[in-house]
Order: sequence, then C-alpha cells, then structure tokens
Amino acid sequence: MADSAISSALRNLVYERAHGCCEYCRSQSEYSTQAFSIEHIFPKSKGGSNLPENLALACQGCNAHKYNKTAGLDPLTRQTVPLFHPRQQIWTEHFAWNEDCSYLIGLSPSGRVTISTLKLNRRQLVNLRRVLFAVGEHPPF
Repeated sequence: MADSAISSALRNLVYERAHGCCEYCRSQSEYSTQAFSIEHIFPKSKGGSNLPENLALACQGCNAHKYNKTAGLDPLTRQTVPLFHPRQQIWTEHFAWNEDCSYLIGLSPSGRVTISTLKLNRRQLVNLRRVLFAVGEHPPF
C-alpha cells in the first residue's frame, strides 16, 4: 500500500520518533529538497504491515535503493545478511562516522550490507554531510 494508507497520526508518530532524520543514513529532513517517506521495513509486497513497529522514516534516496529488499550481500564476508532494522537494532551498534562525519562505516555485517545496498555514502550525501559538519549541523544526534 502507498503512504496514503498511513494515517496522519501514524505518520507524525514515525516522524517524531525519528527526530526528522532518515533512520538509515541519518539525513535531516530540514535540509532535504524532497519530502521523506514512511518506509515499510518489511515491505508490504512481502506481507509487511502498517503497524508502527514496521515503519521507518526514510529519505528518498534510501527509500528508492531499499525498495522491497530485506537482505543483501555483506561486502566483507560475501554472506547474505539482513539489512539494518531500525525498530529491532540500535543504529550506533551497526554504524559509525568517520573523522569528519562525512562517511558511514559499517560496524557489523548488517551495517555493512545496509551501507552497500542503500548506498549510504552516495556522493551527494557525503557532500551535504561535509557542508553541514562545517557549520555544526551534522551529525544530527
């Protein structure tokens, strides 16, 4: 189902819970040129629900790269592992920032596969992170 099937109250809950940041790449919605989406962690096309525990806030880039994927190939181990699950896993246990907070580093198989599959270090994002870091607006928390 499209985002339109999600009530405005549920949409607000997801947005507030994520502090207005993409739950994958940590982009901030206030600096985005496109509206963020309410993303189904376990896709509707695979039986996922509209329950709050299956919803995440995602920027358009992460949402488009994720599509209906739930797993990917870890670039280090070459094993298929699940993508990061924002409701079941703690972001800081799977991701870290490099020294200037422009690149994400995967700390676990799930973190690495999510960075690779969702392209969390895409050029435009890295450039935006550098600018926001220089003015003290990144990382968001």
